[in-house]
Amino acid sequence: MRLADSGNPGHLVEATLPDPQPAPGQVVVRIVAAGVTPTELEWYPTTHDASGAPRTGAVPSHEFSGTIASLGSDVHDFTLGQSVFGMNDWFSPGALAELCLTEASSLAPAPITIGAIEAASVPIGALTAWQGLFEHGHLHPGDRVLIHGGAGSVGHFAVQIAHLHGAHVIATASPSNFALVQQLGADELIDYHATRFEDAVTEPVDIVFDTVGGDVLLRSLPLLKPGRFAVTIASDKEGNQDPRVQHAFFIVKPHQRQLMEIAALIDTGKLRTLVDSVVPFNEAEKAYTGKIPNRAGHGKIVVAVSPAATV
Repeated sequence: MRLADSGNPGHLVEATLPDPQPAPGQVVVRIVAAGVTPTELEWYPTTHDASGAPRTGAVPSHEFSGTIASLGSDVHDFTLGQSVFGMNDWFSPGALAELCLTEASSLAPAPITIGAIEAASVPIGALTAWQGLFEHGHLHPGDRVLIHGGAGSVGHFAVQIAHLHGAHVIATASPSNFALVQQLGADELIDYHATRFEDAVTEPVDIVFDTVGGDVLLRSLPLLKPGRFAVTIASDKEGNQDPRVQHAFFIVKPHQRQLMEIAALIDTGKLRTLVDSVVPFNEAEKAYTGKIPNRAGHGKIVVAVSPAATV
């Protein structure tokens, strides 16, 4: 059983397919929980396959937790029944399904100190923060880092990882999330509702980590020190003529070693994940249409694919 894009914006349909069979280098994961990227149904990999041909029926949700159901013939790093978490390539099948086919290199053993719901909330947000700060922002200890959306599904990881690496962290957030983001490691907080952040940032910064795009990204560029870069996951169009942005837009990729390092940080209490809300499998469409009541206002929405899923 799976939930798939129906071809109508924001709507999912239930479908039954044969169980996937792993080729060499692949595994099949029995999904327990899946993280949600709300805008995913509108993305190119949802509406087109890797060759560029239009398609419907794509299964969304590309981060997950679960257990190994079957292994490709040459996969020896995992065992049947082992708890794992991971991220699928965006053109690959998603995890809103009982079974998900994935590359073994996209997985890592799940953290042992958190449950399946929390584990499913980690991969995309944590990998995005990790790759953005280290691979694209070239983070160094002592850097001043401006993070837009410090309580968001990506931003809360960026705040923690930058702080752990010895950066001075400036984060924008809603006042209701100030105490939380400060606990995560922010040194300065800016109320994005009441304050223009460029007026509040009194010294140049080494990295802008942007999850918003548009006007926010463009207004951030003058705050950068010469030779440093904005890292943006929000758009590859806004400000793309500026050399500081040309090489800073990126799309997160699965990465086993990074997932293992992230899991180790979680299990040693140095990194935490925030879950906004949990939605049952039969109500998953609500996660993509914004119809979830009583949201926490920070972190990741997670679908409990299995009724046995626990936080």
